[in-house]
Amino acid sequence: MTSLDEARDLLREFPVADGHNDLPWALREQVRYDLDARDIATSQAAHLHTDLPRLREGGVGAQYWSVFVRADLPDAVPATLEQIDCVQRLIDRHPQHLRAALTAADMETARAEGRIASLMGAEGGHSIANSLGTLRGLYTLGVRYMTLTHNDNVDWADSATDEPRAGGLTAFGREVVREMNRLGMLVDLSHVAATTMRDALDTTSAPVIFSHSSARAVCDHPRNIPDDVLERLPANGGVAMVTFVPKFVLQAAVDWTAAAGDNLRAHGFFDLDTTPEAMKVHRAFEERNPRPVATAATVADHLDHMREVAGIDHLGIGGDYDGTAFTPDGLNDVSGYPNLIAELLDRGWSRPDLAKLTWQNAVRVLGAAEDVARELRATREPSHARIESLDG
Repeated sequence: MTSLDEARDLLREFPVADGHNDLPWALREQVRYDLDARDIATSQAAHLHTDLPRLREGGVGAQYWSVFVRADLPDAVPATLEQIDCVQRLIDRHPQHLRAALTAADMETARAEGRIASLMGAEGGHSIANSLGTLRGLYTLGVRYMTLTHNDNVDWADSATDEPRAGGLTAFGREVVREMNRLGMLVDLSHVAATTMRDALDTTSAPVIFSHSSARAVCDHPRNIPDDVLERLPANGGVAMVTFVPKFVLQAAVDWTAAAGDNLRAHGFFDLDTTPEAMKVHRAFEERNPRPVATAATVADHLDHMREVAGIDHLGIGGDYDGTAFTPDGLNDVSGYPNLIAELLDRGWSRPDLAKLTWQNAVRVLGAAEDVARELRATREPSHARIESLDG
């Protein structure tokens, strides 16, 4: 049996629980949520990284669908609701393949049924508009993690890719974390500044996640996790889910991606835009400036380091498909996960360790957040704190 055959065999038992996929945003941008125009029941390889045939080929058993909206949208809350509606419509449209999941038990039920557990994560605290009531509303609608920031600061937390303003979390930001703990919503520290990571770990009473981040020691990008933060995950119980985005995993890609983003903005596009018009500009730039290419081995280098620092019980996978213009060779779309598992098998990773990486850690961390929430709800009422009262 080849390593790839062994990888596929393992994924049949312990499929990938992926922390982050931006399909809903791609559907918004490309077809304004016309699900007939991008029917994921059939191959959408010309337009998307994600469709049902390739999810099946890739051994995906659970997916956190990102309900991301851009931080500069004036109507972030209704736009987030539209994203949630998109996920719900996808689940309703494909019940033989997708199953709504709100709990760790739901994830296991979906695996037993041979369906893909479909969860939601809100990407960026701007989606709650400084309102804990809105945070609770998102939880009621099924959102099970929130990334505290996206690329820009919010009023109560610093982003990794913006100028520091709060110095981490403000008093209201810490209250957001505490209310997420009470709800059972995972605190996601991808995209946030290292100071925000540390403040959140100091504040939380539940395990955290990084839904799509890699190791800063391997690729020095502010979106990645410093070793001192990785070292805190065992005590916290959290999970760091390695991402595949070349500009976060390959050092040579960092400068290239910055230049490519500048080029997109110079042509009037958002730097994360993957619409056909933006990709045409991207391709022209790449013809003039060949792109450094990451591979499955590049991602495996991060996982080797993260396992050494944090331990195998604190690792997962968050590919960020359909949220990036470029992907590593061998991990071109959601069908590629077996190639990463095969690479890790060739490096001596054991089947029990790989089962933790692909499935068990992601299920455990959501279940642990649920356990904390049950305890907190018994003694703590919903918070009605306002940013004006806590931060002035």
